[in-house]
Amino acid sequence: MTPLKTFLALLITTGVLLNNNLLLPVRSVTSPHDKDHLSFFDTVTNSINSKPSPELAGNNRSSTRSRVTLGCEVWEAACSEAVLRLAKTPENVEWIKGLRRKIHENPELAFEEFETSKLVRAELDRMEIEYRYPLAKTGIRAWVGTGGPPFVAIRADMDALPIQEAVEWEHKSKVAGKMHACGHDAHVAMLVGAAKILKAREHLLKGTVILIFQPAEEAGNGAKRMIGDGALENVEAIFAVHVSHEHPTAIIGSRPGPLLAGCGFFRAVISGKQGRAENPHHSVDPILAASAAVISLQGIVSREANPLDSQVVSVTSFNGGDNLDIIPDAVVIGGTFRAFSNSSFYQLLRRIEEVIVEQASVFRCSATVDFFEKESTIYPPTVNDDAMYEHVKKVATELLGRPSFRVVPPMMGAEDFSFYTQVVPAAFFYIGVRNETLGSNVTGHSPYFMIDEDVLPVGAAVHAVIAERYLIEHS
Repeated sequence: MTPLKTFLALLITTGVLLNNNLLLPVRSVTSPHDKDHLSFFDTVTNSINSKPSPELAGNNRSSTRSRVTLGCEVWEAACSEAVLRLAKTPENVEWIKGLRRKIHENPELAFEEFETSKLVRAELDRMEIEYRYPLAKTGIRAWVGTGGPPFVAIRADMDALPIQEAVEWEHKSKVAGKMHACGHDAHVAMLVGAAKILKAREHLLKGTVILIFQPAEEAGNGAKRMIGDGALENVEAIFAVHVSHEHPTAIIGSRPGPLLAGCGFFRAVISGKQGRAENPHHSVDPILAASAAVISLQGIVSREANPLDSQVVSVTSFNGGDNLDIIPDAVVIGGTFRAFSNSSFYQLLRRIEEVIVEQASVFRCSATVDFFEKESTIYPPTVNDDAMYEHVKKVATELLGRPSFRVVPPMMGAEDFSFYTQVVPAAFFYIGVRNETLGSNVTGHSPYFMIDEDVLPVGAAVHAVIAERYLIEHS
C-alpha cells in the first residue's frame, strides 16, 4: 500500500472528519480493478456520510457528529438502511447476478469445485481480502476485519448435483448431467456479496468475520473435512443460509432448536444357505430372515420412539437372487433413518443393527450392517443455538421488517452444516426464492429448479449484518 493510501485508510479507520462532517472519499484506497468495485466503494462512502433519518438525528449537531464518527457501535435503523442501500445499488445487483450466473453455467460436483473456487478467489483478490486455500481440497477460509477477536463465521456450500438441467434460459448449465439444482450457486454469490459489503465497512468491524466457502455438502460431508483442516479455528459462532422455494423471495425463516433431521444410511447383508426352492428344508432362507427384519424395523419408531419425537426408518432396497427356482445364499437390504436429536439418532442406529442381526439369527442366518461411517455419510441433526437463532431473527426483522421473518417447522431433510453446530453455537436459516411469475416454485434436486435472483443482494446484506452486529455485541 502506498504512503498516501495508508494515510487515507488511517483517516477512515479512526473516523477523522473533514469539513461538513464528511469522511474523505475512499476511491483512492480501493483497488482500481474495475468500474463496479469503484462505484460500489464510492456508494459506501456516501452511505457512511449520509445524514441520519430525522427520527434518529436528534436536535443537536454534536449527536449527529458522534454518530457519523463512531459508525454503528450501537446498531440503529440507519445502520441497517445503509447496508441494504449498499447491497441494492444497481452496480452491485448487476455484479452479484453475473457472479451467480457464471457459477450456474459451470456446475461442479463434490470436491470438484476447482473453477468455482478459482472464481471466488479472484473476487477476494480484487477486494484485497486475505484467505487460506485449499481446505478440504477446494475450500476457502477468508477473513475481513481487525484480525483479532471476536471471530464469527458465515458459510456457503459450493457443490452442484448430478442432474441434467431442464430449465431453458440464457444461463443454463453448460455441463451435461450437472446442475446447480439446490441453490448453492446463489449461496456462494451471496457470501461473496457479503464479503464486498463487509470489506467496504471493515473500518467499522469490531473483530473478524470468517468467510467459509465449503465443498461437498451434497455428497461427502465437506463440512467435516473443513473443520478438520481448521476452518473453525478461533471461531465463536457460525451462521449459514439456504434458499427455499417454500417462502416468497427474501422472506427469512428459521426456528430455535432442531431444524433439520440427522440422516444416516444402512446396508445389511443377511447370509443363509442356498438351496432348491422345492426342498427349502435343505436351505437356510435369507429371504425369510430379511423379510422378518424389514417388518421388525417398522416397530422401532411405532413402538419404541416417543410419538412427540419425530423419527423415520425406511427400507428402500431389497435384493436377493434372480433365479426363481433357487433360494439365494444372501439378501441385501438397505435404507435410511432420520431423527431430530443426537440421542434419538444414535439410538436408531443401534436398534437398526440389533433388529437386523437378531432377526437373522432367529431364522438361522447371520447378518452384518454397514452404516458407511468411513465414507462419512452420517449427518447429525442440525440444531440451532437459541441465542444465535434470536440473533438471526433480530437482524432479519430490523433489516427487512417484521413480516419478513417466519418461524418455520422442522424438516426431515439433512444438512452437513450440522457438523459445525456440534462445535460452536450456530444458526441455520432459509431465505425465500419463490416467485410464481418466474416459475421459481419447484423444490430443490429437481431439473426444473430455479431461483428469483432478486434474493441475491438481500441475502448478501443479511449475511453482512448478522456478522457485523455479532461482532458489535460480543466485542
